[in-house]
Amino acid sequence: MLGAAWWAGVAASTLVIGAVVGSYLHASRRAVGLVMAFGAGALISSISFELTEEAYATAGGRPVAAGLALGALAFFFGDLAIERMGGRRRQGTRSAQDDDDDAALALLLGAALDGIPESLIIGLSLVGGGHVDLAFLVSVAVSNVPESFASASERRAAGVPVRNIVSQWLIIVAVSALFGAIGFAAFSHLGPWAVAFTQSFGAGALLTMVMDTMAPTAFGEAGAASGLVAVAGFAFAFYIGTF
Repeated sequence: MLGAAWWAGVAASTLVIGAVVGSYLHASRRAVGLVMAFGAGALISSISFELTEEAYATAGGRPVAAGLALGALAFFFGDLAIERMGGRRRQGTRSAQDDDDDAALALLLGAALDGIPESLIIGLSLVGGGHVDLAFLVSVAVSNVPESFASASERRAAGVPVRNIVSQWLIIVAVSALFGAIGFAAFSHLGPWAVAFTQSFGAGALLTMVMDTMAPTAFGEAGAASGLVAVAGFAFAFYIGTF
């Protein structure tokens, strides 16, 4: 269980790295978009081969179909609820009205909504003495950077202290580690159907997040080059997954 928490925390730790860099370095929006495109491509590869394909091989099509549908709906409605709280869920375009408690809470909940299925899957991958999926771990770590980088850059420009920015992302890392442990503990004694459903649920939620937030923002910031970079991210994650 501690190992699952550790690896989930490691994957989420790039949120803090992105926040620190974003607080001090004013990178171009194009650079942020290109990093986001790479992360989106990497995540799509991991969703396809490390989650959905593996879930289908484990328990067939029914849990995969149910998990994909419910995961997508969970992210969609959770994202919608957070927007209505005042938090802008488009990565890299969040408002910097950061002294408002509702906006700050929405920011934290939004990042947690992205990270929870990722962390559960990392914990799940260690059930039964398994090893952490390197391709998925790298994909999550890469995709986290532009989210916290862009948000921290905007909030710092609005005058929010660095310690406040970093401390909020540290909370998300802690939450991610917790859900990594939950993923390990909750599914260590369950059958193949439940495992496959959970993997597919995470896949549905993550794919919805990629298309709802990462891909549009990457294209908006980096233009047509984002497609090429996304393919590079896809190929990178696929190659890592072959080891």
